[in-house]
This record gives sequence, C-alpha cells and structure tokens, in this order.
Amino acid sequence: MTHHIFLRARVLPAVVAAGVLVPVVAGAAPASAATAPRVSCTSGKAGLAAKLQRDITAALATRTGTVAVGLRDRTTNTTCTLRATTSYDSASIVKVTVLATLLWDAKKTNRYLTTRESDLATAMITKSDNAATTSLWNQLGVSKVKGFLAAAGMTRTVPGSGGYWGLTRINVTDEQRLLSLITARNSVLSDNSRAYILKLMGRVITSQRWGTPAGAPSSVSKHVKNGWLQRSTRGWRVHSIGTFKGGGHDYTISVLTDGNSTMNYGVNTIQAVAKVIHRDLIPTAPAASRYTPTATPKEAYIAVPQG
Repeated sequence: MTHHIFLRARVLPAVVAAGVLVPVVAGAAPASAATAPRVSCTSGKAGLAAKLQRDITAALATRTGTVAVGLRDRTTNTTCTLRATTSYDSASIVKVTVLATLLWDAKKTNRYLTTRESDLATAMITKSDNAATTSLWNQLGVSKVKGFLAAAGMTRTVPGSGGYWGLTRINVTDEQRLLSLITARNSVLSDNSRAYILKLMGRVITSQRWGTPAGAPSSVSKHVKNGWLQRSTRGWRVHSIGTFKGGGHDYTISVLTDGNSTMNYGVNTIQAVAKVIHRDLIPTAPAASRYTPTATPKEAYIAVPQG
C-alpha cells in the first residue's frame, strides 16, 4: 500500500485509519503559510512518508531562500517533492546533461567517445572544468541538447542561450528524471553510457563532494554533481544532485536553491536536507559511518552576462 502524506505549516501527528496514514492538519494557518508550497511524500513503507516529510520540513524551517527537493527510492517506492517544477539557473548541474547528451548522440551512430571527448568529459564532471564543458557544448550545439531533452522527457528544461550553458533553466522534476535514466535500464542511454556517467560522478574530487552525499552511510555508493552561481538578483544559486545505492536502498536526491546570501549558506541548506533523508531511509547506520563533506566546499564559477 502507498502512503500519501502532505504537510502544512502546522500538522498534528498522523493517525491510522483503515491501514492508511492520514495527516491531521491543525486549525487555521496564517495566510502566508496556507499558500506556501508543501513537502509532499508518498511511500510503500508504512510511516516513512510521514517521517521524511516531517524531517525535511524541519530541516528547512529556519532556512531562507527558495528550495526545491526531489527524492525517489525505488526499493520502498518512496518519493518526496517540494517545488518540483520551479525553475532555477542550472550553474554546473547542467554538466551531467551535457555528458548524457554526448553519449546519447554517440549512441545514435554506434560509436565510442574519442580520446579528446573522454578527456573533456572526465574534466567536466570530476573537476567541474568550465572550459571542457564549453568545448563539448559548442561541439554538440543547442539543437542536440534539445534533442536529448526531448528523448529524455525533460520537457521543462531550457538550454541557456548565447553560449551561457550555466543559465540553462532546470527543475527538480527533470533532474530526477535524468537521474532515473542514469540509474536504471532504458532506451535513451545505453548500459555502458549509464555506467560511464556514474563512474565519473563517483570520482568527483573531494572539495566538490558536498551537498547531497552529506550523511550518507559508508555502505552506500555515492555519485554527485554540484553547482553554484551568483547573480545580481536572487543571490546565490546552489544545487546538488546525487544517486545512492546500498543499505537496502536505491535512491536519487535533487536539491535546488536560490536566494542564498552566501555560497556556504546554500551548501548548508542542501546538506541539512540530505542528512535527514539518508538518516530516515537508513536509520540503523552508525553516526561514525556517515559521510561528512569538506568544511571548505569548492565549485567552478561559471560565466554569466554582465548586468
């Protein structure tokens, strides 16, 4: 049975009725709270949706900015979403899409990547190299990126114009769709392509392995790509997407944020969400075994138009 849970600003503990968890909402909420997006979770495991929803909401309770969250765990048929279709400037998150496009395009002619392409792809993902990304973006062209997005069903993602790939507009729904294609057999990406993407995401340098891996048990494989970008409006965009497998679970997490006062503020927001997700999915893992990201997170600063 799937359990559906929705959380408002003030929610009383869920009660059990006919075997289904039913949320009980407290009396009238303030007008601002009534219209605010809510974390929505469902799960095939009793009690898990309510716990995730409560803990993700608590992790964000004191955070400013606009945060979008996506979670999917295949093992327990669990999903959580918050602002699933809200659009954000991608920053370096789009580099996974660039790599997927390159591999999708190569698959169409049944060819391997060249040594040059492989070197550029490795630098782009493991070190977030901007020059490598620009080379591959220009090689592919926006038309091929759009072709991949259409094939992948990433219908709300809009490639950046004028060569500004870091201003591609992304959202949690499409990022979760991308991670789903990377982590399960499908007709868009070959098994070899999926393994290649995961291999590179698993080799991201330590200074860039912050965000969604925070709090993941050592028994869980971790694959991540992050990004950040500062603009004159809406402050810092800070994002993290990751895939995780182990401890009896197979799950993906996307957290997108903007309106952050500093880069570190956004990083801390993402990691607060990630920690409760990993803990709720795998509560028995010892605290000492959980991943602690670097205290000095790094990412590539990408080019944006002036003004």
